[in-house]
Amino acid sequence: MIASIVEWLTSSATWSGEGGLAARIVEHLWYSLLAVAIASVIAVPLGLWVGHTGRARWLVTLANSLRAVPTLGLLFAVALWLGPKISGDLAFLIPSVVVLVILVIPPILSGVYAGVEAVDPATRDAARGMGMRGMEVVRQVEIPNALPLMLSGLRSAFLQVIATATVAAYIGLGGLGRYLVDGIKTGDYVSTAGGALVVSLLALLVDGILALVQRLVVSPGLTGGRSGRSLRGRRNPEVANSSSRGGMSVDDGGVAPDAT
Repeated sequence: MIASIVEWLTSSATWSGEGGLAARIVEHLWYSLLAVAIASVIAVPLGLWVGHTGRARWLVTLANSLRAVPTLGLLFAVALWLGPKISGDLAFLIPSVVVLVILVIPPILSGVYAGVEAVDPATRDAARGMGMRGMEVVRQVEIPNALPLMLSGLRSAFLQVIATATVAAYIGLGGLGRYLVDGIKTGDYVSTAGGALVVSLLALLVDGILALVQRLVVSPGLTGGRSGRSLRGRRNPEVANSSSRGGMSVDDGGVAPDAT
């Protein structure tokens, strides 16, 4: 079975054509990016507002409750409701995207809200003391400090949408889900297993790329990175020097060694 899957993945026939693996990956990424983009337009401003003002926290709870909704059941319900009202390929695309947007709003909203709410109130007060007001505090203080949790929510959203976009094939949409649905229907379990493997690898690849982006855009001071540790050492050179000599200082919670 494994040898058959490897042969299927490395075959040029598998990758070529409109229904080939390369085209299916592009379709899958397109559906996923579209869903995350629409969900971000909704969830990011809402999360910033709830986190900044502290109002309507029930919206975050309500969004998280949507995680319990069965995706496949919701997909069929939306398709039966919207499908007859739409013509052409949009009859398959719109219901699928609506369901995927509902799926990825909770992790994005929760990440933005949690990140903004976790900002130290003293930091906000200092910003206001410098003359910042309203959106200036949000843009220049809260968003930079909330980036780690915001990007974590985005990574979670991408993982969920890439894995779940496969179910859209049940109502006729393309993407990698076609290998799973069509393979099971025809008994071609090699392409079914190969498609599932490609979905998993694609999710891991996208998560790895987003992790790299997160590492590049988030300040090391927020993550405890090397630059942040170096900065703390420069602020307290006595601690840094004693650490390099292998000794202890009062600031480290120990007792300085006897010079004699």
